[in-house]
Amino acid sequence: MWKLFKKSLLTPTVTARYPEEIAPIPQTLRGKPVIALEKCNGCGICTNFCPTGAMKAGTGCLDINIAACVFCGLCQEHCPKGAVTLSTDYELAARDKEDLRETYCFADNSTEPDLERSGFELKNKINKLFGRSLHIRHLDTGSCNGCDWDMSSLLNPIHDIQRLGIDFVASPRHADMLFCSGAVTRHLEEAVKRTYAAVANPKLVAAVGTCACSGGIYREGYAVLGGIDKVLPVDVYIPGCPPRPQAMIQGIMVALGRLEQKSQRRIITKPM
Repeated sequence: MWKLFKKSLLTPTVTARYPEEIAPIPQTLRGKPVIALEKCNGCGICTNFCPTGAMKAGTGCLDINIAACVFCGLCQEHCPKGAVTLSTDYELAARDKEDLRETYCFADNSTEPDLERSGFELKNKINKLFGRSLHIRHLDTGSCNGCDWDMSSLLNPIHDIQRLGIDFVASPRHADMLFCSGAVTRHLEEAVKRTYAAVANPKLVAAVGTCACSGGIYREGYAVLGGIDKVLPVDVYIPGCPPRPQAMIQGIMVALGRLEQKSQRRIITKPM
């Protein structure tokens, strides 16, 4: 017993300081795809290999729907000009689904992308809106469990969201927010609606992962309705396959900010 007690005293603090301090991002991390328009000739070959149709070519433009992207890297792998790369940007949560759509246009102007992010400080928002606490109920609407595993890591000593006044609860009647993972199956549609009805107002809904945001690779399946917004009003979309734990924390920040303001759609236009 003494050895265990001594070991615990000698073990340093391992909890990350996110969101106050951003940890170094591994270069192997796959984030949202970005286009280098100085290399791109608009051939559209990359769009042919997108398994979810997240990347589409139009007249003079290339549209990327981050809500449908699973960050597989096939667009980067098959781009003949090397114009497509997967960045390490994983903080992608948005209150409006249209904020997850980026358009690269081959035009003779240089409008810079609006990279403004939510500046809300999480703990203060929780104190103000939810009485110093935020209770989350995880709702599996038909996931593969990939997002669920990363969601569970929010409670480990590294991320420890309980230090921010956030905790997961077993009943929707005790929850302020639903964390939904997976494309909504027809079999679970009624259960999803009943769970939402059981949450007291004011209530928030987060679509966690690409499948919950847009239906993902299952979007055209006969047993799938699509993303969670086909059934429930969504307050924040957190794309990723699966999203990193830090991205989920950022999504909570964005969701809490929705109660005060809306974000605007982001359009990117750069010179060729």
